[in-house]
Parts: sequence; C-alpha cells; structure tokens
Amino acid sequence: MPSNHQPSTLPLHGIVVLDFSHVIAGPFATYYLATLGARVIKVENPHRGDSLRGSAHGFEAFNHGKEVVQIDMQQESGRARAWELFELADVMVDNMRPGVLERFGFGEAQVRERKPQLIHCAISGYGRAGVWADRSAYDHVIQAASGMSLMAGHEGDDPIKVGFPVVDSATGILAAMGIVAAIRRRDLTGEGESLDVSMLGAALQLMYPQTVDAMATGKPPTRVGNVGYSGSPGADTFFCSDGRIALGANTPQQMAKLGDALGIRPQVEALMGPQARGFATAVRPAELRALLQESIAPHAAAALEDRLNAAGVPAARVRDLGQCVAEAMAHGLIEAWTLPGQSPVSVPGLGFRSRGLYGGRSNPHGDKESRTSRFT
Repeated sequence: MPSNHQPSTLPLHGIVVLDFSHVIAGPFATYYLATLGARVIKVENPHRGDSLRGSAHGFEAFNHGKEVVQIDMQQESGRARAWELFELADVMVDNMRPGVLERFGFGEAQVRERKPQLIHCAISGYGRAGVWADRSAYDHVIQAASGMSLMAGHEGDDPIKVGFPVVDSATGILAAMGIVAAIRRRDLTGEGESLDVSMLGAALQLMYPQTVDAMATGKPPTRVGNVGYSGSPGADTFFCSDGRIALGANTPQQMAKLGDALGIRPQVEALMGPQARGFATAVRPAELRALLQESIAPHAAAALEDRLNAAGVPAARVRDLGQCVAEAMAHGLIEAWTLPGQSPVSVPGLGFRSRGLYGGRSNPHGDKESRTSRFT
C-alpha cells in the first residue's frame, strides 16, 4: 500500500552518526550534522557527563537535536551497547583524548576493520600523527602554540588571547565540512574514510594568509594592533567623540571617498602621493593618520558610521557582542533560530542562509520537538 509520507529533503537524512565527543569542537561538528538531517547519537559518560552541562545554555546549544545515551565504556555491558549503536552508524566522531577509545576497542583502526565503509573522524589538539599526537589541548593552549596569541596587539605587548574559543569553533566547522565531503565521496565510490582534524590545523587555517607568508619566509608577521590586513592608511581604528570606529578604506578610490566625506580630500591625496595598483599607500603615513584622527574625533560614532557607509567607505563603530546581537536581530542581519525545549535557547543558525538545505524551512528546529534526551 503506497505511503503518503513525504521523504525528508534534509541533505543528511538517513545518515547515522555515533558521537563520542564533548565540550565544543566535536559537539559543534555533530550539531551541524544533526541540523542538516543526520541522526546523531551522542555517547555520554554517566559518571562525569559533558562539561557543558554546567552552562545555562551551552549544552542545549551544542547538542540540540541529538539523542543522548549514557554508556559506561568501562563495563562490558556498556561496550556491548556501544557496539549495537555502532552497527547503525555511517559516521563515528572521536573527540576524546587520544588513546581513550582505543583502550575499549573503539580505536580508528579497530572500528574501520569491523566496518570498512565507516567514515571515522578523529578530532584532537595536534592530530593523530607526529610527536605531539598524545598531547591534550584546550583552545587557549592552541592559541599560544600556533602563534595566534602573538598576532594581536603591538610589538612588545604580552600575548593576547582571542577572547572566545575561536579555535574550538573553527575545528568543529572544519570537521563537519570534512565529514560531509567524505559522505559524498562514499556515495560515489562506496569507500569509507578516516579524517584527522586538529585544533592546530584549524588555527593555521584561520590565519591562512599569515600562515602562508610564514611558511614562505620562516618569519612571523609584524604585530600592528587594530589596523586592517591591507596596511592601507585608511584601514585603521579611530577615536570618535563617544567611542571608536573602524574604517576599511583600503583602495585609493575609497581613500578619496573618505576624504570627500570628511571634507579633507586635497590634504589626504597630498599625503598619499602617487598610487600604484592594489591597496592604498601613503608617503607620509603618520601625518595622514593624524589628519584622519583629527577630522574624525568630533563626530559621534553611530552617525559617522552611517555617513561613511552611504559614501561608499566601509566603516563600523566598535560594538560589544551584546550590542551587535541586538542590532543584528532587530535588522534581520542574522537568521536567529529558537531551539525548543523546557528552556528554549536562541542561536544564530549555522552562520549562513539557505533556500533548501533545511527542507525549505528557515528554522529547521521551529516545528519539531528536540530529540535531546536529558539525564541528571
């Protein structure tokens, strides 16, 4: 008898993910997969649980839409239950400290031998090969190891950590992308895959232009503070009467528009001198910056932001995250989703809009109950 049930249009419908991960990087990767339609079964240690359960919104934000099962891998009965779930899996994610799952017979080589078509994704601090493979890591440790903490500020400043777990988040996104690519390759070839995703690798990807330069020269980039990557005299951060504003006048044309908007174009062009192709330069950069600062200082940041953007000069007043989120939601700049449950959580989607990836819904979570099982 024909069914009236319509097949899901979610791109990962039918994919099952066995998720041995905790905290941020692994759970963020599998949250992407769950949102795109995969069935994600998160295995949690019943004695400790995920550290993010102590966060008011963190655990739900990273694990919504997953099935959470508590399994004691030290017990034979727990391992037997894990193998039952493994038989369902297309993908296995291991975000545990290197060597932990191997002790229980669930290492990459062990599970791939049992199921060659499996897509196995290992997430770790430094990768599963090399002399640092056994080292554990946290976001701020990787920022130090990768040189990221010596990118911000000026020469001679102490190391400056990025103020949020940027490496954890980027590692999760890279892992999700690798898994989706491996699923597609398996569709084409029938072959499984082993993915080795490291936090160090993610950090170097985030610093891609500077990483490429360092690989070519062996030298670190110069620390330049709050200026743009282009080095243009108009790509800098300036004081206003009530705050600060960041400008992105990177080209000679944008510098001319900036000069017009501030009423100082002749002086700006004189201090810039002849221009070649590419980013704007200055023959007297210190004087030009001083001129721009003097001209910007009397203006209120919000009004100047509007004025410069209307003139074709990229500009944004310096906001805190709370201000940014409030304005972005008010003006529809992000696609905010509400994750349903006992305590609904608002999240900024997956960072991109889509016409059809979420089955034609702007919020894939808006019309279904959470699959997350809660344990105490």
